[in-house]
Amino acid sequence: MGSNPVVATKFIIMEKELLPHQQRAVEEFAEVKERASNLGSFILDNPIYLGLPDEEKADMEVQYDAMCIYVDALERRISRF
Repeated sequence: MGSNPVVATKFIIMEKELLPHQQRAVEEFAEVKERASNLGSFILDNPIYLGLPDEEKADMEVQYDAMCIYVDALERRISRF
């Protein structure tokens, strides 16, 4: 995720300062996107994942899918700020 501007403390979108609830949504987006990315990387790239019980792997995949839906919803909300 590197130098993603989403991780800054305060955001100005189109030269307009964000309201507190908007700022929280931006911060939450950054946090959840990072966590979803980390979980996705674990599922795809970590050999430990392959050794987990099938039920645990299935739950991790459901969790990843839900996190991606949540990230998409936050991104759509933020796009309207």
